[in-house]
Amino acid sequence: MTTTLTDETLLLDDTASLREAARFVREHDSAALLPLLLPGLRGPDLQALAGHCRFAHAGLLLCPPDADSLRAQLTDCGLPVDTPFHPSVVVRERLARRHRRDPAELDVRIMRPQVHDSAGQRRAVEVFALFVPPHSGLEAIAAYERTRRHEAHLAFEVEHPEPLALRGLCAILARHGAVPDGGGYNPHEDGTVLYFTLPADAACDYRRLELYARGDHRDTLAAHLDRPDRRGHPRDDARQPAETLLQLFTGAWTTQALAVFARLGLPDAMDTRTAFRTEDIARVTGTHPASLATLLRYLAMLGVVTQEHDQDQEHDALFRLTELGALLGADAPGSMRSLALMYGGPFYRSFGGLDHAVRTGQPAFDRLFGENHFDHFARDPELAALFDRSMAAGARMFQPLPTHPVVTAAAQAIAPATVVDIAGGNGELLGRILTAHPRLRGVLLERPHAVEAARRRLDAAGCGTRCGYRAGDFADVPSGGDVYILSRVLHDWDDDRCREILRHCARAMPAHADLLVVERLLPVDGSPSLATAWDLHMLCNVGGRERRADHYAHLFADAGLQLIGHSPLPLDAYVLHVRRASAPNPGAANRP
Repeated sequence: MTTTLTDETLLLDDTASLREAARFVREHDSAALLPLLLPGLRGPDLQALAGHCRFAHAGLLLCPPDADSLRAQLTDCGLPVDTPFHPSVVVRERLARRHRRDPAELDVRIMRPQVHDSAGQRRAVEVFALFVPPHSGLEAIAAYERTRRHEAHLAFEVEHPEPLALRGLCAILARHGAVPDGGGYNPHEDGTVLYFTLPADAACDYRRLELYARGDHRDTLAAHLDRPDRRGHPRDDARQPAETLLQLFTGAWTTQALAVFARLGLPDAMDTRTAFRTEDIARVTGTHPASLATLLRYLAMLGVVTQEHDQDQEHDALFRLTELGALLGADAPGSMRSLALMYGGPFYRSFGGLDHAVRTGQPAFDRLFGENHFDHFARDPELAALFDRSMAAGARMFQPLPTHPVVTAAAQAIAPATVVDIAGGNGELLGRILTAHPRLRGVLLERPHAVEAARRRLDAAGCGTRCGYRAGDFADVPSGGDVYILSRVLHDWDDDRCREILRHCARAMPAHADLLVVERLLPVDGSPSLATAWDLHMLCNVGGRERRADHYAHLFADAGLQLIGHSPLPLDAYVLHVRRASAPNPGAANRP
């Protein structure tokens, strides 16, 4: 089996190119193909991509003179000729830009004749057909496209394209060298495509990859294209410095606008399919119609809602919720409402004292509220519940963790293995792991009020009978576990406290046990990262910090532990694999 075209001269022959694409589709599947496209892809990232993305088709552009000629080519390649045609908006616009033509001059159709692999799985060859009649003046375009193969690509369909998961998949592709390269929404098919250019060392003649998600995902598309809003207005990189600063100054307005949107229940009063009049939304939410319209117009610039009306009729505006805005709904899958309320609430207030933190090195939160945030939240049941929900919302961003090799090895061990989640909040992450692996048992260590919340969540998830609970602090880490988890814990503390926490873990861990530490890592080259932003948040609100991988390695060593390796997770997070320094080889097959 090969990923190289059998004869480069066939690239000039539409029929041969079509036949070769059909062969390629029949011979490859996601798990085998993805590492060829993204060298170095393995572990949780490979499992996440292969688990969420189904290899769907190979795409190519053909330039037949008419529809009858195209059907003859399909017949010659053994492909069904009764496949329906649809206009291809995305490719037509791209060809028009590339060749500086009016899109109306180009008749571009799309069709997907089906093929089957050796296991009977149904896939397709995606055919873009630019009809080039004789003497049409389009012959030069056809010759150029046949040689350059700009539209040739491999496509993976995202199964269950929930917005956070879709963005996480894009982040994984980017981490492994895939570069965003356009995309679009096709209303004829109600599908969104996200294109990437593959790394130069990809072991394949195809140089572009497509993620295809059913439905309208123009909010994700806007982020993919690095646009400020879903209307597709390109970012003006030539802005004057003063304009740039003015936009940066409004960051606080954005935080509060999102928090107010969530707090007032606006996402729950709106819908992604229907546009509502401002007056109707105001009536349901008890807000002032004209003021609400002002807020919604601002949120429309952010892609949280869309405004669908004549701009001159200010008080009769129609607004529709976007997929991005839907994430702020109270009961939305993967809801981030609690995070909006937390960052727009107590943490927002403490950021007003950032200068104190920078001058003294002490958290502004402690100065404002008179105590650290853990104690402050513990005294207020409503705030404590909000904090735990916000942490659970973050845990949803770490979906690949249940497929980490350490976890899957524990699940396959001869004797039932136990996962210990230290400071596991309301059990969101542990619940995901136990749900994914029915043979695993769990123990959750947390503060008393959080333990009760975790018990309710895990019972509701059907995992309660396999989970034990311990109310306590880090000194009470249960012994005898097989896999220990510290998810977003160490960044809350200074180095001395981290060493203390890690020593408690080391004392509790049997010789064979693994410790998985989930944290964001500061980049060594100073490149942009969410870890850099969270480092400032830690300084101002918590008194902890984000760290580089080598910094964590030193902390582990000081506690008698050894960093085995680390692998990326979505949203600039990483899972660090740690064992006791005297532990046996981590490749050992079975646990006692």
